[in-house]
Amino acid sequence: MSGYAYSSAFGRPVDRRTFLRGLGTAALVPAAGATLAGCGSDSGSASGDLTFVYYGDADLQKDYDKLFTKFRKDHPEITLKAQGIASKSWAEFANAVSTRLAGGQPLDVVQIATEGQRIFASKGLLEPLDPYIKKDQAAVDGYYKDTPPQLKEWLKQYASPDGKTYYMPGGYNTMALYVDGKIFSDAGVEVPEEWTWDEFSELGKEIKAKTGAYLTAAGSGYFTDVMPWLLTNGASTLDEKWATATYASPEAVESLTFARSLVTDGLAPKPGGTYDAPTAMSQGKLASFGGGRWPTNDLRRLKALDGVQLVKWPKKTTDGSPVGWDAWPILKGSKNKDAAWTLITYLISESFGDTITTGGGAAVPARISDATSKAFLEDAPENTELLSELLKVATPIPAPDRGAECQKAIEEAWLQGISGTKQPQQALTEANTKIQGLLA
Repeated sequence: MSGYAYSSAFGRPVDRRTFLRGLGTAALVPAAGATLAGCGSDSGSASGDLTFVYYGDADLQKDYDKLFTKFRKDHPEITLKAQGIASKSWAEFANAVSTRLAGGQPLDVVQIATEGQRIFASKGLLEPLDPYIKKDQAAVDGYYKDTPPQLKEWLKQYASPDGKTYYMPGGYNTMALYVDGKIFSDAGVEVPEEWTWDEFSELGKEIKAKTGAYLTAAGSGYFTDVMPWLLTNGASTLDEKWATATYASPEAVESLTFARSLVTDGLAPKPGGTYDAPTAMSQGKLASFGGGRWPTNDLRRLKALDGVQLVKWPKKTTDGSPVGWDAWPILKGSKNKDAAWTLITYLISESFGDTITTGGGAAVPARISDATSKAFLEDAPENTELLSELLKVATPIPAPDRGAECQKAIEEAWLQGISGTKQPQQALTEANTKIQGLLA
């Protein structure tokens, strides 16, 4: 997120959205482990070797191994291997998977964030899940009954080009502001439940004058910085169908102009380099920063949760938040699709949801019962439930087939605007032309 603790929205989920970070021994809780009957003679049996692929490097291997310890115990008939593929973008990740499949490597299930879901579906890499869902309808219905309906709807709209089901959804993140109530109190101002851009700026000036702290951070991450300012002014990078670039609309230019003003008014540090927002807040140097669930782990580590609360992003015209989610498909080239589906039933089980909830995951659990549980809400900022409530006003982060290239143009233009190297209108107009060319 440049704010997600990495440089792109969901581009490097290793440190930000991947829900495995910090699982530790919590992954060893009992799991459901329902085994399905065969779903066709060409799918293989629900046994044998199985490879789960994730976007990341070897640093996450131990986390995944811990996560699947109980699955392996419950299913000794399945030999499960977790394999990371380090890539610079979801497009590169998809190409790497395609290359390995073409080379005969046995890959079965993949964890894919929103940015990669349409890429994988459009490349024809995935096996339709509908026959498997039909044979295990009760478990799937139970899962969807306990998950926000938007996740299923968005997957159908954006990651189902032919109307077939290719993914089961996992955890998600929206964007709120982490606000340090102590800094606000020291400045003699209250933390509002809602605020406008102008109110946000005015409070920032009081905070800066009385405490010396910055109001917020300024970055160019697609998910963490660009989309919140656009959406709270009724703007976006693309239209709802992800077919037309809208990055140079008057509302988008107004959004970037305001984000730039936070820097020029001295309310946000100058962009560039790495800015550790949670640490700055823990030191009393930063009053707010944007994030989903993942910064909670940083604040826990810093022992800086006291007085911190989540508040809606300030708005110009409307409430808004980007949303992104993980999902699991079966690769078409899998030689063991029945065993792959058995793994997915484990990933959507109540026990797995409990594991993620109590294990320090960096996303909001997909199951409503977990996202609203005491285990998820305790030892966290006040009003953490806002992250799930924001689904009502959330917009999926636009991620077309050439999404990685679009994201590069989007982030570069935003950085040009907030740093002052180009005027907002020029930066966004040039980027919009690039993006439209990528959509052709």
